[in-house]
Amino acid sequence: VQLQASGGGLVQPGGSLRLSCAASGSIRSVNAMGWYRQAPGKQRELVAIISNVGSTNYADSVKGRSTISRDNSKSTVYLQMNTLKPDDTAVYYCNAWILPSSGLSSRNYWGQGTQVTVSS
Repeated sequence: VQLQASGGGLVQPGGSLRLSCAASGSIRSVNAMGWYRQAPGKQRELVAIISNVGSTNYADSVKGRSTISRDNSKSTVYLQMNTLKPDDTAVYYCNAWILPSSGLSSRNYWGQGTQVTVSS
């Protein structure tokens, strides 16, 4: 089981980006999925999370500017970020609780991280 994130890049302040993260491998079910970020010199923090039935929760710093969604048929989670600010610059990691086909309980998995840089 692995998570593959994509969609990061360099964007000007006020711009938008859409991150994607797909789970692959021998999966029985995917439960909560989310995005975290880690800026240089700071701890990793939660950005947004979505349950397997679509309930969402956002960090105050991105609330109103970001939307998390998922496509259960593709085991994929998305993060649409708008009105980006320099403070949003960080490595963004996807995270998911996944029940492997051969497992008895869900395990927590991390993607490889994708860099988002907001700068003029």
